[in-house]
Amino acid sequence: MKIDVLPVLFQKLARINWGIFCLVLLISAIGWGVLISAGGGDIHLWAFKQIIRFGVGVLIMFALALTDLRWWLHFSYIFYGLSLLLLWGVEFSGLIGMGAQRWLDLYIIQVQPSELMKIALVMALARYFHSQPFPIPFYKLFVPFFLIMAPVIPVLRQPDLGTAMILVMVGGTLLFLAGVSLWLFAVALIGASAISPILWSFLHEYQKKRILTFFDPSQDSLSAGYHITQSKIALGSGGLWGKGYMQGTQASLNFLPAKQTDFIFTLLCEEWGFMGGAFLLSLYLFLMVMCFRIILTSQNTFGRFVAAGMTMTFFLYVFINIAMVMGLLPVVGVPLPLVSYGGTAMLTLLMGMGFLLNVSLHRTLKIPRLSIGMF
Repeated sequence: MKIDVLPVLFQKLARINWGIFCLVLLISAIGWGVLISAGGGDIHLWAFKQIIRFGVGVLIMFALALTDLRWWLHFSYIFYGLSLLLLWGVEFSGLIGMGAQRWLDLYIIQVQPSELMKIALVMALARYFHSQPFPIPFYKLFVPFFLIMAPVIPVLRQPDLGTAMILVMVGGTLLFLAGVSLWLFAVALIGASAISPILWSFLHEYQKKRILTFFDPSQDSLSAGYHITQSKIALGSGGLWGKGYMQGTQASLNFLPAKQTDFIFTLLCEEWGFMGGAFLLSLYLFLMVMCFRIILTSQNTFGRFVAAGMTMTFFLYVFINIAMVMGLLPVVGVPLPLVSYGGTAMLTLLMGMGFLLNVSLHRTLKIPRLSIGMF
C-alpha cells in the first residue's frame, strides 16, 4: 500500500506551535545582534557561526517535533544510556578547555555530553514515571535516584557545578510532579546540608574562590571577584535606555570578561539599558508561558513529564545566568539560552524545544501505561 508521506508531513507542520518557533527565532536574532556587537561589528567572529549552528539546530528541532511521540518513549533509555556512555567517556579521553575537561572529540564534531544529558535525563525519568502508578511507592524511588546521580557524579568531576545543579533541580522537579512526599525532599535537604563540609573539600580551589567571592566580591576584586565586579559596573552604567548599540565601554574596552558567553546579558543591558534587558526577559516569560500551556494540555503522562522537564531546564538556564551576572548567585558558567555563543548548548536548547513541540503536536495522544512495562 502506498503511503502518502508528504501530505501527512504537511498536516503535522500545519499543527506545529508556530508561536513557540517565532519566539525562539526572535530571541536568537537578538543574540546574533549582541554577538555582532561583542565582536566589534565583525559578524564573522561569533555571530555567523551562531547563525549556522541555529540553522542546523532548527532542522534537528523539527525532526524531533515531527517524529511520533511513542517512538521517543520506547527509545528514551537507549538515548540516556548513550549519553551516559559519552559522559563517562570524557573521563578517559575528554578535551580540556578553560580549565575543565568537558568536551569529547568524535572526529566529525566536538560535543559536550553533559549538555546532551540534560535532555536524556528528562526523557528517561519521563518514561519511568509514565510506567508507574501514582503515588509511587518509596522503594521504587531508587531507580530515578540512580538515573539522576549517575550523570551528576562525572559532571562534578569535570568540574561543572552549573550543569550538576541543573540536573539535580530538574530531576527534583520531576520527582515532585510524580507525587513524591515533601518530607523526603526535607530529608534530602538536611542530608545535603550535613555533608556539605565534605563536599566542600572536593571542590577545586577556583570553585571555592567563586563561592566565597559571591558573599564579598570586594575581597578579591582583581581576581576571583573581577567578573562580577565588572558585570555590575556594566549593568549599572547602562541606565534606563543604555549607551547605544556597540557603544558599551565595559565591553568594547574588554573590561567585561566572557562577554560573548556567560556575561552576554550584561553586554546587552549596557547597550540597551534596563528596557532592553526587560524586553528580552519578557520574551523568555512569554515563551515559558506557552511551554506551561503544553504541560497542562498534554493528555498522556509521558508527554507531560517531558514538557515539564524541558520547560524547567530552559527556566533554570535563564534564572541561573541572570542571577549570576547580577551577583545573586555564584559564577557557575551557565549560558543565556539562545543568546550566548556556544554550539552544544544551542543544540541542547533547540532539541528541548523540539520535544516540547512534539508533545504539543501529540497532546491528545493516549499512551497506556501498562503497554510499556517498568523498563
